Amino acid sequence: HKQRDLGRKSRVKNELPMIALAGYTNAGKSTLFNTLTDAGVFAHDQLFATLDSTIRRVILPASGEAVIADTVGFIQDLPHDLVDAFKSTLEETKRSNVLLHIVDAADEYNVEKIGQVEEIVNEIGASKIPTILVMNKIDCIKNFEPRLDRDESGRVYRVWISSKTGEGIDLLYLALAEQLSGMMTRAKIELDVMSAYIRSEIHSIGYIHNEKVDDFGRWILEINVTHHYLSKLLNKKGVKLLWEQSPK
Repeated sequence: HKQRDLGRKSRVKNELPMIALAGYTNAGKSTLFNTLTDAGVFAHDQLFATLDSTIRRVILPASGEAVIADTVGFIQDLPHDLVDAFKSTLEETKRSNVLLHIVDAADEYNVEKIGQVEEIVNEIGASKIPTILVMNKIDCIKNFEPRLDRDESGRVYRVWISSKTGEGIDLLYLALAEQLSGMMTRAKIELDVMSAYIRSEIHSIGYIHNEKVDDFGRWILEINVTHHYLSKLLNKKGVKLLWEQSPK
């Protein structure tokens, strides 16, 4: 467990949003994990080099930096003596900011399986983590369009996608960006002529809404980044904060 603890400490230190994937085997969890980690630039970072391949640091559209953790797939009628071992592999989910519960939308037994996953998530003490039901494999359902479902408060609780064809992945990115917005901040910054190189770094780590060059050759950028990254940015020479607006 030492390796796992090292990973946790490094993430806490970096305050990166963490997204955990959970669900039954054959729900398309690994395909979605690969889609999400390929869509973002895989940031090679020493802190994460020691971790196993099921944890990746990525740059997601509209959300910026995040850590994505895949978990062992659920199996129906798991032998009793393996239940505890299985639960220990799900420990990672307790530290996540968002849990993506991957479901095979075309599986006729999916309601029952959703209940079983929720039961285990509850048992390991992860029931308070904001969860998005990801109804995958809509390509296996005739004439089914990707969509977002929101609850009464407007929060996205379910997204219909196909990780195989890529349909609805943009909606999932939107849902994640909304869910992680508490860790994000929107700001307007100014980079002097000598600090223009920082712009490419921001491009790879955050999300740039607007950018322009003023009459003096300075870059004016409106960005969406984590609070942690913004504070690091403002410590750099030639970077000036014009305004910051945290989401309500």
